[in-house]
Amino acid sequence: MKSTLWIWAVSALLLSGLTGMADDKTETKPAEKKSSAMDLMQPSTLNEKAPDTFKVKVDTTKGAFTVEVTRSLAPNGADRFYNLVKAGYFKDVPFFRVVPNFMAQFGMSGDPKLTAIWNHANITDDPVKGSNTRGMITFATAGPNTRSCQFFINFKDNSQLDHQGFAPFGKVTEGMDVVDKLNGEYGDGPPWGKGPSQGEIEAEGNTYLKKNFPNLDYIKSATVL
Repeated sequence: MKSTLWIWAVSALLLSGLTGMADDKTETKPAEKKSSAMDLMQPSTLNEKAPDTFKVKVDTTKGAFTVEVTRSLAPNGADRFYNLVKAGYFKDVPFFRVVPNFMAQFGMSGDPKLTAIWNHANITDDPVKGSNTRGMITFATAGPNTRSCQFFINFKDNSQLDHQGFAPFGKVTEGMDVVDKLNGEYGDGPPWGKGPSQGEIEAEGNTYLKKNFPNLDYIKSATVL
């Protein structure tokens, strides 16, 4: 089991971690590459290059917000996010670690089968070109070259994370007020807090979360605009 993904940052308040298959030809209609549920079980097939810039609408239990991604900030990260969105990964995905005045973390699937696959589907690090200021979206990590499917949105200026290798790839450009409303009552997870355990999420998914942390917010869907 992959170790818990924490983002390590100096914080007086926290002192805690953040560290298609082509179909047969049919007449003259060209083959079209499409993402499917099967693709989600095979991360290596989700390797499309993202546009230079693109927007993603994220519909949550608190409302919708829009992320604008700039690929040049972190190409590998932008490509991974783009492919996850297009493949329909973000469905009933929890905001399992919401720490007020710090960040909101998400990306572990509610389906343990998907989590087991994607928590180990690492991508190579990108150089840090942006800064973890308010509204910026960045990958969570367990160390060098361990980015996979977990992300966080900065509630405030967390530029102290920049020199630790956390490379933002986009920003919430609409609906940051929705992000601000995400339920943070459970706070940080073990061992720093009493919030959800990532190990338990990996083992039981949303069954564990909805039983023990019923007020968490979730991503209902995410769509490339």
